[in-house]
Amino acid sequence: MNESPDRTPLPRSFFDRPVLEVAPDLLGRTLVRTTEEGRIELRLTEVEAYAGEIDPGSHAFRGRTARNAVMFGPPGHVYVYFTYGMWHCLNLVCGPEGSASGVLLRAGEIVSGAEQARPRRRSARNDNELAKGPARLATALDIALTLNGEDACAGPDAPLTVLTGTPPTPDRVLAGPRTGVGGDGAPHPWRFWIDGDPTVSPYRAHTPRKRRLDSRRPGA
Repeated sequence: MNESPDRTPLPRSFFDRPVLEVAPDLLGRTLVRTTEEGRIELRLTEVEAYAGEIDPGSHAFRGRTARNAVMFGPPGHVYVYFTYGMWHCLNLVCGPEGSASGVLLRAGEIVSGAEQARPRRRSARNDNELAKGPARLATALDIALTLNGEDACAGPDAPLTVLTGTPPTPDRVLAGPRTGVGGDGAPHPWRFWIDGDPTVSPYRAHTPRKRRLDSRRPGA
């Protein structure tokens, strides 16, 4: 029996496009996370685009490093990074190899396997909050640095893959500034989300970090 169209894995050619085409087109797609415990399926509802070396908000803005090397590789691979000393974030590399662009997966609705996610997200008040934000999404799906570099187009047995799903109609796709991005990258309307979806995270503008005053300095 043939697989239903919405269960078809996205091919590498889907990701081998400009990041500003791929990012909004990921909305409504089904992200599948496979672990020893089973499968979790998540409908993507919010993403952000990062355009590599031309984007001040991107990890790749200043060139290739050991941390961001996956971003410079083939499209369709997974880029995971650790932030604030406590959270992982999940990205999908897109564009031609060497372009270093990627899409941050910010939020989604867990449509299957929520019983696996709930113990990891005990602070969630309901299932809409299980993956409401990039760190929450990564926690709910058991994302760690061991997944960095995995091929999301490797087939159904891969730890992460993306299915066709059901994209929203264009009138339901909204765009605005990226959350927490400051400086020259702040004005870019490269955050995309499904209008009215309860799993979308709240927007927060960038807040500059304040330097701690040294109490030994005069006038502190």
